[in-house]
Amino acid sequence: MSLPKQLKKTQAVFNKFIRLRDKEKGCVSCKSPKIEHASHYFSAGKFPALRFNEDNVHGSCLRCNYFMNGNLLEYRKTLLKRIGEERLDFLEGLANRKTHKWSILELKTIENEYKQKIKNWKTD
Repeated sequence: MSLPKQLKKTQAVFNKFIRLRDKEKGCVSCKSPKIEHASHYFSAGKFPALRFNEDNVHGSCLRCNYFMNGNLLEYRKTLLKRIGEERLDFLEGLANRKTHKWSILELKTIENEYKQKIKNWKTD
């Protein structure tokens, strides 16, 4: 499998986990009960090292994630409540200094990890 195809496959599994994890929390930005997306606070395109960081990705509605580009002002307010100032500061520090090129092996490992997390979540 090519790297782009594996990245897409891994992202789909990770996003499914995020939507499952956050389904009872509502949209990270507007609190809508409809979780349709896994929204990245720091975009996956500009900040590839944070693509699969659970503190960076939260359940979101279509409106906020797609039409409002994440609705980031409200996203940040909720993020502070969910993960706290210390973890948000750490996340912001990672964004300012970390870049990453994924390998197929890394992506397969992440995919398997999140498949297991989904399976465990459903059996709890």
